[in-house]
Amino acid sequence: MNVPTEAAQVVLLGGEVRTCLLPTSRALHRTDVADLLRLRLDERVRVSERPNLYALSPPRLTGVDCALPTDDGTKVRAVGTVVSYASVTEGRVAQVNAYTGVPAAGPDGRRPWAHYLTRPGVVEPLGKLPERAVAQGFLAGSRGAVLDTGLIAEALLTEVLRHPLPDRRAPLRAPRTRLRWMALRAVDADGPRLEHFTLDEDGLRTVELRLPDGVEPRDVAAFCEDLALHDWLLTTLIRLWEDHPPGARPDTAGAVLRSAVDHLLHLWMPGARVGARLAPLWEVLERTPGFTRQWQSLSQRVRDRAPHVPRCRPSP
Repeated sequence: MNVPTEAAQVVLLGGEVRTCLLPTSRALHRTDVADLLRLRLDERVRVSERPNLYALSPPRLTGVDCALPTDDGTKVRAVGTVVSYASVTEGRVAQVNAYTGVPAAGPDGRRPWAHYLTRPGVVEPLGKLPERAVAQGFLAGSRGAVLDTGLIAEALLTEVLRHPLPDRRAPLRAPRTRLRWMALRAVDADGPRLEHFTLDEDGLRTVELRLPDGVEPRDVAAFCEDLALHDWLLTTLIRLWEDHPPGARPDTAGAVLRSAVDHLLHLWMPGARVGARLAPLWEVLERTPGFTRQWQSLSQRVRDRAPHVPRCRPSP
């Protein structure tokens, strides 16, 4: 894993993705999305229309000077910056990703801020990095006054959602999810490996990756964002089905499931924006736990129960 700066090579990269449904009754137009994600006036929002509408905000840097999380209580101070950005898919789903990379060692003392600003998205430890302890600390979650990329992601998501919207009437109830991710360097690896992917009941997911040298941090972040999006879609559909099972009041269940058909089902495109080097990670997820198999089965059941809306016929 390299960074596009003069910084030393990072040995681990960690972050957190927050995903939620935009609280508005209709999907936002691309111009509305661009306004929503305009975090800086000096850099434009990037918008892509293929294979679906996707908008990406300019990156934001947050300076940090704090301890790194560790699972064994080791004290490691680090100084640098965390990169965060927001995105919107099909004018419907908002995501924020905040992440940073850490090299194997850093200077013994703190340097001027100008040094760290030339190395965006890197926090340098003061001294040697206890790599495994920090990796496990990231995945376990921050406790106390330590680096917390989740808080940075949540702050940016709150800022984005405060932006004026056409209305505040979400078409259906949907959970918020958190994907906490960690990627470590695997020098002897021929390709990327997915070591662990876990689901917790409170909306937290954790994923650990092993990556060969040469994979760009932005590509790793993009894969984790894509994984978070599709996990959120599947989680949302599962919750809707559980809340409106067969035998529930048909009028209420029908309206909710119809909204799922109209607003969610067309968003399923795993790997559409994942780089070629990381595409094999999706192949693993499709085998176990089988994301798309479960999605196709459940989405077909939702379609079967959603009330049919006939198309208007032209007058003779």
